[in-house]
Amino acid sequence: MNKRDPAFARVMGGSPVNSRGVWAIYKFEMHRFRRTLWTGLAVPVITTSLYFIVFGSAIGSRISEVGGVDYGSFIVPGLMMLTLFTESIFNASFGIHMPRFTGTIYEILSAPLSPLETVLGYVGAAATKSMIVALVILLTAHLFVDVRVEHPLAMLLYLALVAISFSLFGFMVGIWAKGFEQLQVIPLLVVTPMTFLGGAFYSIDMLAEPWRTVTLFNPVVYLINGFRWTFFGTAEVAFGMSLAATLVFLLACLGAVAWIFRTGYRLKA
Repeated sequence: MNKRDPAFARVMGGSPVNSRGVWAIYKFEMHRFRRTLWTGLAVPVITTSLYFIVFGSAIGSRISEVGGVDYGSFIVPGLMMLTLFTESIFNASFGIHMPRFTGTIYEILSAPLSPLETVLGYVGAAATKSMIVALVILLTAHLFVDVRVEHPLAMLLYLALVAISFSLFGFMVGIWAKGFEQLQVIPLLVVTPMTFLGGAFYSIDMLAEPWRTVTLFNPVVYLINGFRWTFFGTAEVAFGMSLAATLVFLLACLGAVAWIFRTGYRLKA
């Protein structure tokens, strides 16, 4: 192998990321998103509208404010997080599961791509798609309520952090799942209930003990409250604690993905 060859340099650990390979995976995944752009954006818009109609009519008429924030505005961060969680997991898990299902995973594994470059392509595309959908929900929310973002830059950065974390988690789900049915197990039976019980549509301060203490063991509580702080500047959980919990989850996912590539868990089976 020629010592000037980029593949040789990557093996020796002295080459930058194979941007062309990462871009090829990213572009392919984004092209799949563009093919279903209408349904991919129409569904969250319709769902968000229904949430505002139902929650606004049934609960908003009885609860005018939560922590000094109008109830309609209060649920916007929760709606965005609910969609971000499910979209990130679905996009990343489906993206890596399809090559395993069709057998083209061997072409990816034999390509001059490191595990990091493979993950960057799939997770980057999944995080981008889920952030686009979440921001569309924010725009849709403006049709129903007046939403002001106190810390817009922090909101975007935190949105990206959560999207990347759950896309990594979805990447693991896609490798773990033995069939398309299992791809839906984690989002539907684990993540969605945890989100509803994590204060997405209510304040955890409304709960009586011991349920409020029990709720604090739900990691989604910290993610939602951290994101809610970027909107209103206040939350039931300190932003520093929320950020720390999100970073711990991100590092745990990174460690798990690294283990998968190191051991070849279900990648070559």
